[in-house]
Amino acid sequence: MSDVLASKTTIIALCGKGGVGKTSLSATIVKILAENPRARVLAVDADPAVGLATALGVTVTRTVDDIRNDLIRRVESGETTDKGQLIQMLDYEMAAALSETGNIAFLAIGRPETEGCYCQVNHILKDLIAGISDNFDFVVIDGEAGIEQVNRRVMERVTHLVLVSDASVKGLNVASTIQQVSEGIIKYEKAGLIVNRLRGSHEYESLVVPENLMCMGWVPEDDAIRNGDMAGKSILEMDAGPALRAVEKCLTGLGIKV
Repeated sequence: MSDVLASKTTIIALCGKGGVGKTSLSATIVKILAENPRARVLAVDADPAVGLATALGVTVTRTVDDIRNDLIRRVESGETTDKGQLIQMLDYEMAAALSETGNIAFLAIGRPETEGCYCQVNHILKDLIAGISDNFDFVVIDGEAGIEQVNRRVMERVTHLVLVSDASVKGLNVASTIQQVSEGIIKYEKAGLIVNRLRGSHEYESLVVPENLMCMGWVPEDDAIRNGDMAGKSILEMDAGPALRAVEKCLTGLGIKV
């Protein structure tokens, strides 16, 4: 297990093979956590496709990478500023990039346009994201397939790493591989697998889960979520169904108080 993170903020990062329902699961977790009106929840979309915005009914006007790319263009054009002014400017722009509705805030990472290291810029932006996260009780990160992008562009530490798979052998193997490589990439307190979109307990019982994965449970295929996705409806607007109740159990298994 990776080094323990001491933090008052519960930070949940979801990763897994494309197409296994990470985004719907991330949005469902946000919905569950936000049902406590005293809890402040930050949803971070770290997938360039920005699918979490659609699932939560959020309109994205500016991303972290928009801020990053604008800054890089200014640096390359010869514009200079001291570090203090730079951090102050970026802090203001990051705050402006947040979309807030009730007790939920949303931040999209976006897609970098400029190749190259620009390590100082990346470190400053990651520090600012970490600073923003400290103001919330929960942070839910919808990541790409692997954990590398979360580490490089969002944060180096999370409290809970959630591997998501469907019932396919390929999906389970990808989750297993992410678990293996995550040990040297990101720090976390606890990791667990959630198997998504099953058609019943018989499918769950027949799964052959890789030995390095700790399964927290399974989530059934939910017609309400499927139909809502097809209609472009926000998960926040949907009534509680079997998927939501199953996700609540999985969060409890991970030690996350909802």
